[in-house]
Amino acid sequence: MCTHISLSDQEQLVEKLEIFKFQGRDKNGHKVLRIIGKFLSARFLSVDALKNYLEENIFPRLKKKPFSVLYLHTQVQKSEDFPGISALRSIYDVIPINARDNLQAIYFVHPSLQAKLFLATFGRLHFGSRLYGKLRYINRIDYLWDHIRRNEVKIPEFVCDHDEDLEGHQMLDCGVESDHPRVCGAPFMDSPVTMYSTRCI
Repeated sequence: MCTHISLSDQEQLVEKLEIFKFQGRDKNGHKVLRIIGKFLSARFLSVDALKNYLEENIFPRLKKKPFSVLYLHTQVQKSEDFPGISALRSIYDVIPINARDNLQAIYFVHPSLQAKLFLATFGRLHFGSRLYGKLRYINRIDYLWDHIRRNEVKIPEFVCDHDEDLEGHQMLDCGVESDHPRVCGAPFMDSPVTMYSTRCI
């Protein structure tokens, strides 16, 4: 975990990278919390910084209304981005009970085989069968729009690029073609972590 960046600087980095951001609603009208897994870098962010940011900026906004989570797992590398099981459990433990109860679904985009195997074997043990039952794997962005209003959520460019790479792999692609236009934008900001531009809306 990160030790050379102050806690306040880490929290500012979380804000700047928009790792956690409320964007749009799902097809049931529930607001969506988008999480970019690639930027949960264990090299730059400590568990304490993530917990502080969530407690100060995210949990108070959940209140008592239903919500869904859109988790983008694209390009998450265990050696660099993955904070570890104990860290995830620690973060999960600070989520208010009412927020856990109001969580309707977790849309897990571009799950790796390793992630699926872990969640299938240890997910129930570490996070409970109730939470595991809300997990929805989304292999392609095209399938995401069956659940989330597509014009309301910004998808990072690297996620769209990965989706394009999957088009040549029939087993992963299933021949589905997108019927929506892509909208490209400029990079959000400079940072020590690789950035992205807004695309694939």
